[in-house]
This record gives sequence, C-alpha cells and structure tokens, in this order.
Amino acid sequence: MTNVTAIFKLCVEAIRDGQLIEREGRTDKEFHFQNWFKRRLDGMQLHYDLPGRNTYPDFRMVHSPEGYELKGLAYPGREASYDSNSQVPCGEHNGRQVYYVFGRYPKDPDGNKYPVLDLVLCHGSFLNADNDYVHKNKSFRGFGTYGDILVRDRKMYVLPTPFALVDGTAHHRTLILPADHPVDAGLIEIGEITRREVDQMIVAYSFDLRTNQLATTQVPNPNAGCEHVFKVYRAEGDPTDPVSLHGQNKAQNELVLPDDGEDDESGEVSE
Repeated sequence: MTNVTAIFKLCVEAIRDGQLIEREGRTDKEFHFQNWFKRRLDGMQLHYDLPGRNTYPDFRMVHSPEGYELKGLAYPGREASYDSNSQVPCGEHNGRQVYYVFGRYPKDPDGNKYPVLDLVLCHGSFLNADNDYVHKNKSFRGFGTYGDILVRDRKMYVLPTPFALVDGTAHHRTLILPADHPVDAGLIEIGEITRREVDQMIVAYSFDLRTNQLATTQVPNPNAGCEHVFKVYRAEGDPTDPVSLHGQNKAQNELVLPDDGEDDESGEVSE
C-alpha cells in the first residue's frame, strides 16, 4: 500500500487554497519546494526520514514502502530537463516504490513567498523502467606529465521532465501511475500513455583525453519494444484536458546541451 494518491490530492488542495512556497531567502535554491511538500506530509501526520543532500529518494516513508523525490523548476526557465547528480530515476529503490514530484514556481517572484504554478507527480518507472542500475562514481590516478593527477569520473544524468515528455501537463495538476497501480476515490482518469523501450541500449562509454571525444558502446536491448502503460489522473474538480506523449525527437531536441558542455543554469532544480 502507498499514500501517493492521498498525497497528490492534498497537494492539489493546497495549491487551490493558495498555500505558498516559503523560501528563507534568495540563497535558498534547493529546499524551498521540499519544505512545501514536507508541510503536506506533516498535515497527513505521515512519518518519514528527513531529507539530506546525499539521500535518495528525498523523503523515505517509515510505515509504507515508498519514497518521494522532489524536483523544483523555475518558470519561465529550464523546464524540459533536469540534472541528477546522484541517481538515475527508477520505480523501486531499496524495496521502496519511488515517486517523483515536479513543481513549477515563478522564476522571479517579488518576495520570498510564491505559489506552486503546476505540479506533476509520477511513478519513477515513467522516467526510467530499469531498477537494477547502480550509480557509482569512480576515479583513477596517474594522469599528467608527472603521473600524480587523479581523474574523477563523476557522472551527471540529464533527464526529460514530464513537462517535456507529455503534452497537456503545463498549468495543471497531474498524476501519472502504472496502469495496474491502485488509486483512491476522488481521481478522474483522463488518459493513457505508453512508453516503449528502445532497440539498442548503451552499456559503456569511453573518453579520449587526447581528443576530448566521448564514445559509447551499445548492445541490443533484451526488452526491446516492451511497452510500459501508464494512466493519467486529475483530482475531481480540475480540468480534464487531454494529455498525450511527445514524439521522441521533440523531447530529445529540448534536451540539447550548450555547445561548451557547461550546465544550463536557468531554472533551479533540487537534487
């Protein structure tokens, strides 16, 4: 059993009631949206482990096998993708079902209190269906003319947000769950989305320190063509505008990184 549908409905109610995000100051670029979500959990009297900088997911429930990863997005700004420095999304982690909460808020508010503009709560498998990949940062020593420089292979993953993956989520409150996931009363099914696994999957990469060229190794995906079906819900009283999956090319075009390889700093994304 999970609390995800009850939490979603409470988030929708809070947005309708004008419950604002409160940041401690302009330097608070990470925890303000987490704190807004935390108040929703506290209102339900749910027990959870407090989030930390290197924990995944952010909120790990105590009495139910579920966790919630929060991603705040400034709007207008970067909304098609987000950076993940510690974990590739998954639907299950350490025995917990993992859910992602994406919330957009004004990029340049005139104070330290501002609304949640729209919200998508989705199961982690909607972003990535693999639960087996284990993130590890590695390093080696011996680089440089004196052979004493350490090189760290510190991976960052850049993923599409639901706002890039799905048409019809902007300016709404939307819940996306696997088709067989149980839901509570008070939700209206507004659509069905199918994500299909690719034919080839990347299993390795190499970097040439002389040419700065990155090369990948692909193998056939044993689950090529496998379809993962998700249902889309809105709370009663919210608009039931239709939703549909973006074409793959459009989503990929929105994920193009700057030519210099530097991170796009537009938008404030919590990790």
